[in-house]
Amino acid sequence: MPRNSEIRRAARYALKGNWTQAVLATLVFTLICAAAGSIPFAGLLVLCPLEFGFMLCFLRLVRGEDSSEMVGDQFNVFSKYGRYLGGSLLMTLYILLWCLLLIIPGIIMGYAYAMTPYIMNDRPDLDAPDCIHESRVMMKGYKWKLFCLDFSFIGWAILCLFTLGIGFLWLQPYIEASHAKFYEELKARRTQPVE
Repeated sequence: MPRNSEIRRAARYALKGNWTQAVLATLVFTLICAAAGSIPFAGLLVLCPLEFGFMLCFLRLVRGEDSSEMVGDQFNVFSKYGRYLGGSLLMTLYILLWCLLLIIPGIIMGYAYAMTPYIMNDRPDLDAPDCIHESRVMMKGYKWKLFCLDFSFIGWAILCLFTLGIGFLWLQPYIEASHAKFYEELKARRTQPVE
């Protein structure tokens, strides 16, 4: 598995020449989150699958696929609305149940389930519980590494606060691309033949 610095470098490379689309997609996603957040239940029905769609835009970007329509691509999940809504709600429910034990187990399981959206995209043959289970298997031994990857953005996040939050429009694509690259590396490791 590459070092986190290499994963971040690969994410920056994928974003090179695509920053405008990535920032616009983030802006649209953020505005929808802000609007839908004021309507609790209806917002949940929109935001749960849309978050998956937002993440999958960056998976396509990291894979070198056409990213010229990232703003619209994040809405592609609505063509399989039930699948992505079910997966997102189930994942959220599992994490909340773990949080009832204590906050730390909830955070750990959040990392265990982090690859679920990507698996749902790549494995249409699996239902939501199987995708969540596959994420848990895939992340075994890698939860701390992903946590460290996330923590490595803390300095940038602090700087973004000094821009009244505007800097997050650039930081969030960087984080999402890094997560997508992390998934690609994990997936490659799982498909390598055992020697």
